[in-house]
Amino acid sequence: MKRIEIFENKIYVVFEIDDEQSIKLLHFSALPFDESSLEPFCREKGFALFQKTRSFSLVELQVSGIDRPEERHGNKYIITAPGYRMKFKDFKDTINSFGRKLEIVCFDEPTGLETVSHMQFYNGVSVVRTWTSVTNRGQASQTLEYVSSFSLTGIEKEGDMPQDEKLRIDVCHNSWQRELRWKSYTLPQAGLEQSQPKEFQHSSKVFACTNVGNWSAKEYIPMGCVENRETNSYLFWQIEHNGSWHWEISDREGHLYLQLSGPSEIESHWTKELAPGESFESVPCAVGANAEGFDEAIGELTRYRRIIRRRNRDNDTLAVIFNDYMNCLWGDPTSEKEFPLIDAAAETGCDYFCIDAGWYAEGSWWDSVGEWKESRRRFPNGLKEVTDYIRKKGMIPGVWLEIEVMGINCEMVDSVCDDSWFFMRHGKRVFDRSRYQLDFRDQRVRAYADSVIDRLVKEYGVGYIKMDYNIEPGIGTETNADSFGDGLLGHERAYLSWLDGVFARHKDLIIENCSSGGLRMDYAMLSRCSIQSTSDQDDYLRYCTIAANAPLAVTPEQAAVWSFPMSGCSQEQTAFNMINAMLLRIHQSGHLGNIDEQSKALVKSAVKVYKTIRRDIKTAVPFWSLGVSDFSDNWVSLGLKNENRAYLAVWRRDAEENSVALPIKFLKGKSIEIKCIYPDIGGRALNGIMKKASLE
Repeated sequence: MKRIEIFENKIYVVFEIDDEQSIKLLHFSALPFDESSLEPFCREKGFALFQKTRSFSLVELQVSGIDRPEERHGNKYIITAPGYRMKFKDFKDTINSFGRKLEIVCFDEPTGLETVSHMQFYNGVSVVRTWTSVTNRGQASQTLEYVSSFSLTGIEKEGDMPQDEKLRIDVCHNSWQRELRWKSYTLPQAGLEQSQPKEFQHSSKVFACTNVGNWSAKEYIPMGCVENRETNSYLFWQIEHNGSWHWEISDREGHLYLQLSGPSEIESHWTKELAPGESFESVPCAVGANAEGFDEAIGELTRYRRIIRRRNRDNDTLAVIFNDYMNCLWGDPTSEKEFPLIDAAAETGCDYFCIDAGWYAEGSWWDSVGEWKESRRRFPNGLKEVTDYIRKKGMIPGVWLEIEVMGINCEMVDSVCDDSWFFMRHGKRVFDRSRYQLDFRDQRVRAYADSVIDRLVKEYGVGYIKMDYNIEPGIGTETNADSFGDGLLGHERAYLSWLDGVFARHKDLIIENCSSGGLRMDYAMLSRCSIQSTSDQDDYLRYCTIAANAPLAVTPEQAAVWSFPMSGCSQEQTAFNMINAMLLRIHQSGHLGNIDEQSKALVKSAVKVYKTIRRDIKTAVPFWSLGVSDFSDNWVSLGLKNENRAYLAVWRRDAEENSVALPIKFLKGKSIEIKCIYPDIGGRALNGIMKKASLE
């Protein structure tokens, strides 16, 4: 038996190669490895004795047609075959431009399947990117049903308290207009309470979060966290994929395990045929460990997200965006309506002006999208007249697109396209909400999408695209695919490649990642797109919860939050609305020309203040003095901190009390200066942005 022990970027990692040449991942934590935590026992089953580390699988791999000799209880991805019999082949430990890189090679002789478990560290950040590549080095084709991107057993090992008492599983629920609801569950609440002596615990229950389809975050943000409240340690993760994914926690031979993956056969109708010589790569995941606190764990994830993100000008300058949709034109733009809005946005200090949905069609436009040519009834002198006026006013023009779909009444559907352009199932085109799903694996689809982007940039001077996505095509497509899920995965990867090409041609183009608000909030998309729509929520009082929680899933400088002051609103209401966006990205809207002078002054003041603090936002990490927010909270707070400066947004909704205590542990024992930098309405504000400077 051999141990490999690694300590890198405050993470302890321990591997074991046993006498049968199986490699195990024994430990991945911010705390040192404790041999006694393995609970050395041997449990009889028939004539077999179980080794204490047998369940600590490094990789799980399920292939069709292979027996799984041990009882796996339900749909758990344990004792997969040939995963359970993979043998250690090689261990590579190298340094690259990002940091340390581990590659662990395993091999199954009967099938000829070889796996490489990749672990990429990043200098100075306690987060590791992990994925698995599988190559068929045998003589016969093999059908993959499941491939783990990360597998860790023993997530309950640390500390002495019973696991039911010390562990919490954190889930980020997501939904249209109810985005980013962070909830913590005890093991009993998750259905994983200990019901037998620990060494005999072997249930069929799985606590899992799963996405099936192209809206990657329609029910959950693809991330999670396990808190150990006894040791104050955190294991946290995100799955970096824009489609189907799965993570699960359950029990195995006296321990709890965590597994992360992309699509799978049971959950998302995915299988992949690997012919001899062919390879497959699982979706990437990020896994981090921290023993300093929840805020610090999310801070590490924030730093990691900045490292893996495409370098771009927008996340350095943090431009203020005006969009004419929310509490404004509501997808019904015309030249006549746009000109006064452009004047008001320029006067307010906005940097970009985006013309939202409807610019390309007359009247009702939902089922006719796809050609992306302006309506002359809406814009009698052409769209260019409006985009030129936007530039004349010192702003950069933008437009709304939904490039991945084509309406069933779009003229191109019958005149240009055939079935190969679209998702197909059971010989029929897949559509949802009167739109067809385009298949970006098809070269003609990508070429057409390129022509739309290039025309808008070159002919109209567009520098911003709100890229929306409002359908859910389900499990995938059968065209040129081994399974529906295989077709979906191929499309999603082709779409990401297409985005890479767009940014290569148009380096300063801003593309907002929008999917009915925040329903595709993942770091496959956000490693490319510089800005993320967080919600379509049109109640500003509720929006403050979404805004406060946004840095859980998105870096602050990528989180676009609507601010939409309303006609007839009070100064308090206007200030509340503006504060929603001021520590993130201002996504300004509302009929700015119709609000009173006092409210207009508050909007201008907010944008002016924002432009003085945005240089700090792009490097700051979040903290929550009142904890993450729920829609029922009367008081809400979000903070951002740098080395010697911090900003704190505070909202009061329906609280009877006029004050609230804001515990900020990192300020303890420091000499600080505190100033309310917004709003300035005679000291009466019960909502505000505070700056804490000169932290000594």
